Amino acid sequence: MSLASGPGPGWLLFSFGMGLVSGSKCPNNCLCQAQEVICTAKQLTEYPLDIPLNTRRLFLNENRITSLPAMHLGLLSDLVYLDCQNNWIRELMDYTFIGVFKLIYLDLSSNNLTSISPFTFSVLSNLVQLNIANNPHLLSLHKFTFANTTSLRYLDLRNTGLQTLDSAALHHLPVLETLFLSGNPWKCNCSFLDFAIFLIVSHMDPSDDLNATCVEPTELTGWPITRVGNPLRYMCITHLDHKDYFFLLLIGFGIFAAGTVAAWLTGVCAVLYQNTRRKSSEEDEDEAGTRVEVSRRARSRSSLSLFSCQRPLSYVPPSGFLLSLLPSPSHHLGAVIEIETY
Repeated sequence: MSLASGPGPGWLLFSFGMGLVSGSKCPNNCLCQAQEVICTAKQLTEYPLDIPLNTRRLFLNENRITSLPAMHLGLLSDLVYLDCQNNWIRELMDYTFIGVFKLIYLDLSSNNLTSISPFTFSVLSNLVQLNIANNPHLLSLHKFTFANTTSLRYLDLRNTGLQTLDSAALHHLPVLETLFLSGNPWKCNCSFLDFAIFLIVSHMDPSDDLNATCVEPTELTGWPITRVGNPLRYMCITHLDHKDYFFLLLIGFGIFAAGTVAAWLTGVCAVLYQNTRRKSSEEDEDEAGTRVEVSRRARSRSSLSLFSCQRPLSYVPPSGFLLSLLPSPSHHLGAVIEIETY
């Protein structure tokens, strides 16, 4: 994810032009001295105008400001310290701090923040200390919220509405030294596993690690979030609850039923195939027997026809008998023997 590291030439030109108009006035009821503007507890409801452009330290704490306009705040290109704690700020839009790329300290604690855009801090590569504690309506942080705050050493996330945190959100903070996470309603379920393991592997122990505890589930209530990595790994990876066992049982039954049906169909097909082969074999044997019988009869007829003749055959037997061999009128008798006496 590519994020800008500073304002463009157009923005600098615009700031220069606005500087010619704004001059070096001081907001009403505020104290301006030596590049420092103090507007603490002035019951302000809007961001004050006429702030000197060379201001380096700006105190807007203890007021009722609901938003920080990027157009006006961006004119303070030399600003390094901004205190906005205890106001009514609800959300931080994209590039809210686009013009204050030199900012080192930012306090947004005790506001009514509900969301922070992934690009809110995109140009704050020099930011060292960030405090967004005591924002109970802030329920989540995007994994790229701190993507470009690579100089951050102090991060306070106490007493917000955070229930879980993407481990990738802290991957971009190589020099982070102080981290506060207590007072949040951490739900130490399986979605929290990656962050819990990250805390163990990275050796990033929160400064208030014993007070940063889980509120759910009941078996982990009160556990420090830095010590739930192994129990969560057991619960989410190796442990199976009743639903998991039921699901596995259902899968096993389905496999068994499918195997039984497949075996039955295979058996039926095998029986049908054997019956078909046996019937075909019997038909072949009957046909072969018929051909043999026909051939035998044909040979018999051929042999008998050799004894058939068209005229009588006679010979003179001894003892005064005359025997004549005549053709038989019947097809089943080869010849008729006629004997005459004389």
